[in-house]
Amino acid sequence: MDIADNKIIRNTLSERIELDAYLSSVASRFETHRFLKNATQGCYVRQVNLLTEIYKNCGKELSDIRVLDWGAGKGHISYLLTKAGFSVTSCDLITSESDSTFGQATPIVYENKISVVPLEHPWVLPFKSSEFDLVVGFGVLEHVRDDLNSLREIHRVLKPGGLFFFSFLPFWLSYSQRISHLAGNWYHPKLYSKTDVRELSTLAGFKIINIWHGQMFPKNSIPHSNLLEKLDRLLTQIIPIKYFATNLEGLLMVDK
Repeated sequence: MDIADNKIIRNTLSERIELDAYLSSVASRFETHRFLKNATQGCYVRQVNLLTEIYKNCGKELSDIRVLDWGAGKGHISYLLTKAGFSVTSCDLITSESDSTFGQATPIVYENKISVVPLEHPWVLPFKSSEFDLVVGFGVLEHVRDDLNSLREIHRVLKPGGLFFFSFLPFWLSYSQRISHLAGNWYHPKLYSKTDVRELSTLAGFKIINIWHGQMFPKNSIPHSNLLEKLDRLLTQIIPIKYFATNLEGLLMVDK
């Protein structure tokens, strides 16, 4: 599998899937997890499927792939990665803010006995250099205090040839982000362009494998639909429509 091939990425991220029954049940039981019952869960499932396919096509056993779920939050990504067969370490910043594992109710973490390593520093990670094969950040980079130093730390803990996958990074031309700001919602105060990401990645020492647009439609409140996701991924390939997409997604690599 060529992980730089846009067509392969698009096809994997728009494939037909079934939602995870457990995550859907959590969404039904907890108001704070309602988004996991809708189209957003489908995005998470497909993105974990993409990572799964990348390593399977390299002939690697997923149990041998050490993954760091950076900013584990509610624990749903750690849950999906573990279910897929990866060896997962979860971590999150110690804070009372509602995005942190330690500042909110976390039934997924509790019910699945997920151990979350507490981070005491805004960007320094308490892990050895070259400890992980893969680091994932689902909607994390835009919330950290220092994005460059955070990326440098991720680079440090990755092995040569290791990957950093980021997703839900808010795009600076996004129509939905602009509407949120006009409505007074500054949950994402910092927005990124592709140039921003390339410059940060290069300064942190990463080789850029691929960066692409994602999410034309807001997914948290829209019921899951395989057809909707296929249309969504199609629109994010069309110029100029794709430049109004909500997020950026991508893969960075540590040089071998």
